[in-house]
Amino acid sequence: MKAIVVSKYGGPEVMQYEDFPDPSPSSDEVLVRVAATSINPFDIMRRSGAAKAFAPISFPGVVGVDVAGTVISCGKNVKGFSAGDRVFGMASQTYAELCVVKADSLAKIPAGLDLVEAAALPLVTTTGYQLITKGASVQSGQTVLVTGAFGSVGRSAVFTAKSRDARVVAGVRQKQVERAAALNVDAVVSVEDQGAVANLPMLDAVADTVNGSTASSLVGKVKAGGIFASVLGAPQNSAQYPSVKIVPVYAEPDVKALLELAKAVLEGKLTILIAAKKPLKEAGAAHSLVAKGVDGKVLLVP
Repeated sequence: MKAIVVSKYGGPEVMQYEDFPDPSPSSDEVLVRVAATSINPFDIMRRSGAAKAFAPISFPGVVGVDVAGTVISCGKNVKGFSAGDRVFGMASQTYAELCVVKADSLAKIPAGLDLVEAAALPLVTTTGYQLITKGASVQSGQTVLVTGAFGSVGRSAVFTAKSRDARVVAGVRQKQVERAAALNVDAVVSVEDQGAVANLPMLDAVADTVNGSTASSLVGKVKAGGIFASVLGAPQNSAQYPSVKIVPVYAEPDVKALLELAKAVLEGKLTILIAAKKPLKEAGAAHSLVAKGVDGKVLLVP
């Protein structure tokens, strides 16, 4: 098969479109012909070496987490899937024409959802869902601020919190304030406006997707006993707030969550923006595009 092969850590130029051995499914895996994958910050961290301490690449290797495609074959213990099924989920080595996926990490794509565009959903929607449910442990009636609310993970977190009857404050950049009203939140705050942040009421939780100075300014707005949950680690000044529970969130495959949020996308209740669709062989240029900053997901199509 053709794949984007990484033979050393570095910039986008280290990704080469070349032949790579076809994967073979184990007894509990499904072999999928990839219709599309998508670029996530985690992919960029792995390619560059920034994630090598906890997610090293075995060279030569292939990166990628999201997959949408069609089942080719199934391992002997797999039930519920058969050749021809349209599927999506979180996997590994998805920047390729073929990949194997654990059956319990895979879901059938709901009718009406585009096969290629389904690749935008697995990691970001699952992460946003788990940031709220497992990280911030948001309950009905609580107030949670979601940072990076205009991003894909942030949008998914906002939807999940609202669907659990929480009061949601969208934390966004100043230039996004007006557009953030479309997120169906209870309030919007520019995290770049320190006065506005200072005037926020005390929060039951913060669901953080950006870290940095934003996280440092918001951890002090969490009530004693409240939770600061983040996909990017603790705020640098978290030790100054011992009464706030700091919860790291690492996304794990969750078929139920993926299907819940995919249904919301189909119903128009959740929008995951797609910025561009690029041929898989142009993965290097696509990584450069993402690094410059775009609103929405960039998909790679074999």
